[in-house]
Amino acid sequence: VVESAGISDILSKSLGSTNPVNVVMATMKALGALRSSQRITEMRGVDIRRARAEPEPVAP
Repeated sequence: VVESAGISDILSKSLGSTNPVNVVMATMKALGALRSSQRITEMRGVDIRRARAEPEPVAP
């Protein structure tokens, strides 16, 4: 399903039934539940510029 959308580097695991119809339905449900990084930072109350900033170097 995701390869037909142009995504090539993906890993998945199927628990329970491996019926092709169930796997496709579960994949579509999972893709619909994905959230953008912007939405996640809004939910966490973090400034998106801060979330994407390079980590500060750690002192030796």
